[in-house]
Formats: sequence, C-alpha cells, structure tokens
Amino acid sequence: MLFINTRPVERAQALTECLAQADFKVIDVPLLALKAKPFDSALMQLYSSLVQTQVIVAVSPTAVDIGMQYLEQAGIPLSVLTHVRWITVGKSTAAALAAFGIESLVPDVETSEGMLSLPIFNNMHNLHAIAFWRGEGGRQFMMKQCAERDIEVLNFVLYERYCPEETSQKIEQMVAEILTEPAPYWVCMSSEASWKNWLKLCENHLYMLNHCHYLVLGERLNQLLNHDKNNLKAQFTVNQLNDLNPTTVLNRIHALQRTL
Repeated sequence: MLFINTRPVERAQALTECLAQADFKVIDVPLLALKAKPFDSALMQLYSSLVQTQVIVAVSPTAVDIGMQYLEQAGIPLSVLTHVRWITVGKSTAAALAAFGIESLVPDVETSEGMLSLPIFNNMHNLHAIAFWRGEGGRQFMMKQCAERDIEVLNFVLYERYCPEETSQKIEQMVAEILTEPAPYWVCMSSEASWKNWLKLCENHLYMLNHCHYLVLGERLNQLLNHDKNNLKAQFTVNQLNDLNPTTVLNRIHALQRTL
C-alpha cells in the first residue's frame, strides 16, 4: 500500500514514521513550503496594537515560532499579554505554544469551523479584537466570519506558503515511482493551498489524480474536493478527517479499507 505524504517537510516525519511502521510505503511529495516574511514597519505597527487584543489565534507551529520571534524583536514582553486568550488550530500548535508557558484552547475539529465553534466566541462578553498569526492565504474564512461579527481583526501575515521548487522539479520522477505501486494511492490533504498545488502538478498525470483516495481535513475542504471532482468529471474518492494526528490518519485508512 502506498501513502503520499503531502505535508511540509518540517511536519511530515511523524506521519511518515507511523505509516511506515504499519507497512505502508510512503513517498514524500511536500506541497507547501513555508518562509518567514520580513519583519517590517507594517508588522511592527500590528505588534504595537497587540496589547489591545483579547484573543490571539495561532494557526500552526510555524506561526508560533515566527510570531514569538517577532514579538521579541518588537520589544514586547509576554508579561503584557497575560490578559489574552490563545486559540490554536490543533495539538501540535498547542504544544509549540506550551513551550512558551502558554495554555491555549484547541478545537475538536482542527479547522477554522472548529475554532469558531469554541465556546469563547459565545461566552466572552464584549469580544471586540482578535489577532491572527498566520501564513499568506490562510484562514480567510475565519477572519471573514469574525469581521462579520463586528470583531476587529489584526491580520499578522508571518510567512509565505508556496509549492516547493524541488517538488516541481522532481514531480516526473515522483510520479514514475508512484505508478510502480498498485492503486489506489492514499493521500492526506490539509489545506486548499495544498490541493491547488496538487491539481497543478497533476495536470499531465490524470491517472494518478483519479486513482487517489484523498483524506481531507475538515468539512469545507471535503466540499471543495467534491466540487472539483464534479467539475473535472474525476473518479477519485474523498473522505474527511477531523485532525491530522498520525494515529487518526492510520485508523481512518484501516476503517475505509474494510469498506472498499
């Protein structure tokens, strides 16, 4: 059985090891690379306003690492943010934040919708300002929802997300290796940006696109893939995950294999 691990290099290892131990052949095809944006005057202005916010949403371990680095660069000690409630999209991001001695709220479903369903959004009176530590292009839906609730959004774009050059250069070699294995191929898809990069890479490899079984994070991504499936008249299969814990992914594959 073949699993295509599309996670960024720095986040892929735990999933690869878990599946390899379960006798999967794993091929790494990272669809996103992350690069810190420079600390400029616009970010400095945002950090200067951070003390006025009530909630900070950290969307990834990378957002935590860069966000904390730039917080120090801005000369703002954590001690002035003790009033802030922190939200993290998942357990790995919560662990990154815990390394700084900060507890966070973590949704059961590791998506924007999951975070929006946290009780804090209904129980916190006079919630008027929220900050997002995020990557370029991410969490648009959640920020829009907050703005529609008349919550001021401080938008910290801390890093770029792009398809790694090495993946683009080696895709033909990767596809050749993938196609030596029997279909279907299991693929984990964690974001809309990853999916768009995958579609572009598969433009000349429709057999591979159609013979994948996609495990996608959250309802909205599930809907997107099924929408694209219909538009493309494709034959691939889509199933939803609530989190990206390697054990969750493995258990979901085993459960689906019993029904295929």
